[in-house]
Amino acid sequence: MVTVVLALLWTGATAVPLLADPGAFTRWGLPLATAVHNLALSAVIGALAFAVVILPKDLKKHRPHSGRQKDDAAKRTAALVQPEHPAFARAMTLAMVAGAVWTISAIAVLVLTYSSISALPLSGNAEYTNMLVFFMTDLPVGQAWLTITIVAAVVTTLSFGLRNISALAVPLVLAMLSFIPQALIGHSASSADHKGAVNSLLLHISGASLWVGGIIVLVVVSSVLGKITAQTLKRFSALALFAFVAVTGSGIINAAIRITNWHDLFYSSYGQLIVAKFTATVVLGVIGYMHREWIIPRLEGGSKNKGNARRLLWQLIFVELLIMGVVSGLAVGLGRSAPPESREQDAAAMTPAQILTGYPLPPELEFSRWFTEWRMDWLWVAFAVLGGAAYFMGIRKLRQRGDKWSVLRSVSWFVGLLTLVYITSGGTAVYGAVTFSAHMVEHMALMVVAPLFLAMGSPISLALQALTPRRDGSRGVREWILVLVHSRYSKVITHPLFAAANFSGSLVLFYYSPAFGLAMKYHVAHELMIVHFTITGYIFVQSMIGADPLPTRAPYPFRLLLLLATMAFHAFFGVSLMMSTTLLSGEYFGNMGRPWGDGALVDQQTAGGIAWGVGEFPTLMIAMGVAYMWAKSDARETKRKDRAADRNKDADLGAYNDMFAQLAARDASMAERPPGPQLPHVQHAKAAAKIERTPEDSWSEGGRPENNGPADSKPQNSKTSESETPAGTQGEAN
Repeated sequence: MVTVVLALLWTGATAVPLLADPGAFTRWGLPLATAVHNLALSAVIGALAFAVVILPKDLKKHRPHSGRQKDDAAKRTAALVQPEHPAFARAMTLAMVAGAVWTISAIAVLVLTYSSISALPLSGNAEYTNMLVFFMTDLPVGQAWLTITIVAAVVTTLSFGLRNISALAVPLVLAMLSFIPQALIGHSASSADHKGAVNSLLLHISGASLWVGGIIVLVVVSSVLGKITAQTLKRFSALALFAFVAVTGSGIINAAIRITNWHDLFYSSYGQLIVAKFTATVVLGVIGYMHREWIIPRLEGGSKNKGNARRLLWQLIFVELLIMGVVSGLAVGLGRSAPPESREQDAAAMTPAQILTGYPLPPELEFSRWFTEWRMDWLWVAFAVLGGAAYFMGIRKLRQRGDKWSVLRSVSWFVGLLTLVYITSGGTAVYGAVTFSAHMVEHMALMVVAPLFLAMGSPISLALQALTPRRDGSRGVREWILVLVHSRYSKVITHPLFAAANFSGSLVLFYYSPAFGLAMKYHVAHELMIVHFTITGYIFVQSMIGADPLPTRAPYPFRLLLLLATMAFHAFFGVSLMMSTTLLSGEYFGNMGRPWGDGALVDQQTAGGIAWGVGEFPTLMIAMGVAYMWAKSDARETKRKDRAADRNKDADLGAYNDMFAQLAARDASMAERPPGPQLPHVQHAKAAAKIERTPEDSWSEGGRPENNGPADSKPQNSKTSESETPAGTQGEAN
């Protein structure tokens, strides 16, 4: 709070405005309420994160989680009876209290934000209330804070009512989603690089909340950790390292978008706050390094100075928390201060492309510009960096243990990450925002090119082999992977039929519905499109040729059949676009104002050809992969049977031949046995058949007269009469 006040005084953000003044209460109350909101939100996220992935739920020792435990009534009852771990219980208490503070502070920020924007002091009259309702329901800033308030109330309610670890993941995800509306308002919304500013700010506040919230939770639960102090710090240290990288990198990117020269960085009050914040963040990183490399090893080992290490640990955590408070206060001060140079543009001077996309129209598309035009999507750059670092650490851990990992899989994974970065940030993304054909290249590459390389990297298998199972009842990354793989949801979405239907049907549902226009107009919808089609393609490729564990695997012939059906559907979709005379999302592509390239309708027909051609070739490659795996599987099965035959000296074949030899011997013995007396009912039936059957009947059925039949060389007795038939059998024979 002290830092917030000093930052506001330094930048002059709370000075009385010249035109309209909402009052001192709003000028000072809004930043202070925002600081309380940020700290409360961080505490909620930190507490839920500790409960979901760090702390054990109860005091009982557990076996490693396999992902297939039966959830019967007896086990659920035993789990309810089992007492909770004190640290887990205290973390959940923190989540409930902080959630209530978060909800109240979000309401305060909502009301004070309206007062600041409208320059009207707080009032309780009907007109003010009606305008406040209009602000919440019709204006983007009000809608954002109303959404945050609703999410805060829902998360708080769930925190009071849930204790199951799987269920607690829901409020954690909801709380993390509240960062999205925060990233869409403020300075990011008016930046020239709107998408870059929004994405970098989203990464920044996500990492900061995890980091600050984790330190708050450590202080709250420190006295009840006991024997799990070292392992708790070690687990949080890994999370804090990710948060430090995210906060530092995204902060530099976000600052570079707002400050364009070194003079503004060092000689403006806004730039000086950025320098102070960066310096404090670096100090926090140094403290975190001391925790990881110096204190945690002493706590894990049997050092005689373990007590001194514990005391120094909590001293460092206290200092770290104070510095984090300073950083949070500086962040609030920056949010309430104006950058030194406004980069907003006059709407009257903007071109149609700038109005629709937020960026100037790129130059005419040539082959070289597919690789020279870039517009970084920092969310996917961060995903690639995190995915590459995690994969590299997994390989390193396996090699340290003496195990090996396929080089081809490693190369495939990193090629897939680089491909994903290019698709979302390179020429496909730049020109995909202004032409339908380039967008289709981006879309097809997201569905079939990047997922093909990523799936062949087998990241799930690597994680399961590299990560150590937990035995204290908590769930780490490995345990959550197993839970998700064996969940009912996974069984549905990874089933080959559903994966193929989703892979093909998503195209029609997306392009022939309002979702296409929303994805082109709104940044969040575009990012959701990338997420959906990347995951859809990954699951489809994984179900066809992937090596990662899945609940259901289709037989190889069925996989080829699904691939052929998918290729036919892609061809149908591409031809339908090529033959269409109706422009899809015409209000977007039809108003782009491009002086170069084909018209919007011709470009859409070109996109249909791209959907047909680009979609078919990778699918054909997948089909070849399925055929190769089929042949390889048959070869392995043959070798397995050969090895088994070598071990038991063809016992199965010998038993098979012995069975036929026994059958042949039995048939021979029965043929050599003299005929014995027949049973009476057999004799009666034969006699009746001879009386009823005539030569004409035999000829009419395509046979021969009985006395000329080849089956019996003995002449038939044609003088048989009814008198020779025993009484009581004539009627039965008839």
